[in-house]
Amino acid sequence: MTFSILHTESSAGWGGQENRTLQECIGLKKRGVRALILCQPESRLNKRALAEGIEVRTCRMRKSYDILAISHILKLIRSENIDIISTHSGRDSLLAGIAGRLSRKKPIIVRTRHLALPITSKFTYNLLAHKVVTVSEYVRQYLIGSGIAPGKIAAIPTGIDADKFNPEKVDDSLRQELGLQKDVPVIGTISILRRKKGHHIILDAIPSVLKEIPEAVFVFAGDGPQKENILNKIKTSGLSEKVFMLGLRTDIPEILKSIDVFALPTLQEALGTSFIEAMAMGKPVIGADVGGVSEVIKNSVNGYLVEPDNPHALAEAIIKTLKDRERARSMGMEGRKIAEKYYTVEKMCERMYDLYLSLIKERSQ
Repeated sequence: MTFSILHTESSAGWGGQENRTLQECIGLKKRGVRALILCQPESRLNKRALAEGIEVRTCRMRKSYDILAISHILKLIRSENIDIISTHSGRDSLLAGIAGRLSRKKPIIVRTRHLALPITSKFTYNLLAHKVVTVSEYVRQYLIGSGIAPGKIAAIPTGIDADKFNPEKVDDSLRQELGLQKDVPVIGTISILRRKKGHHIILDAIPSVLKEIPEAVFVFAGDGPQKENILNKIKTSGLSEKVFMLGLRTDIPEILKSIDVFALPTLQEALGTSFIEAMAMGKPVIGADVGGVSEVIKNSVNGYLVEPDNPHALAEAIIKTLKDRERARSMGMEGRKIAEKYYTVEKMCERMYDLYLSLIKERSQ
């Protein structure tokens, strides 16, 4: 069935949220849907969506109650004959939600919640949106606890590109780059360098790991506001020869292929796409038992869940994984199976398409 959907995003940056929005548009387009994105003129989503052949419209969304933006969206709904509005951030959810409710076209409004943070207002969920989508069951349960009707919320996990993250299709080039022997245990972390991601917890766990496995090394890929603090802690802890800061990288599958275990003791997480990418690459994963992490990490099956903010527990899990290579290999294989079965972009797009279709059919009855 053909319909037109307008995705709105007021964020100018790039992260998992914006990537999911773009991947969804690409998947919907393949299914015959006309998918458009409305974003800020200077946003990275604007450039990336255009590069992927997605229709883009731009509008400055300066504040939550921007009359000019609401007027612009109203005209867009009419001129582009929009059937569904799919909103993503707080500001655009308010602007596009109001425009949708004011429009004579009466588009269906779907509000996606990507984060595991407290909501500041229930208005865009309860009164503006017809349906709410969350990226994990954890976030769905949080919204229910905040007073959003359970029947109004659907949990549809974010998916990853299982073809891109395929261990059979990439080389483990990182070891050669760093001058490491093939038998050196490598623990990898790929994430934006923010405090809530827990790099400081890993650094506190490293001495305990090195007591048991002195040849082990750690790699951090990513950039962010905690970079200088992390570098200073590495230096003051005497770990400069054991922790490699890789910076922002585009070869994530190759990095994952090169490591033995993926560890990210995040303190807050809606789902944990980085765990899923590592799982797809056949690596055992270790994460803190917070937010939606337990939905992707099945303890002792494809990795280990550890107590949050506990360097000792993290060190124990890393040591256990590295000392039992056969168990680690088995967990990696299970992780790949889980990623392929539940967490692919294809699966995500299929479920979102079915949801949109069901909403359109419900309205026409």
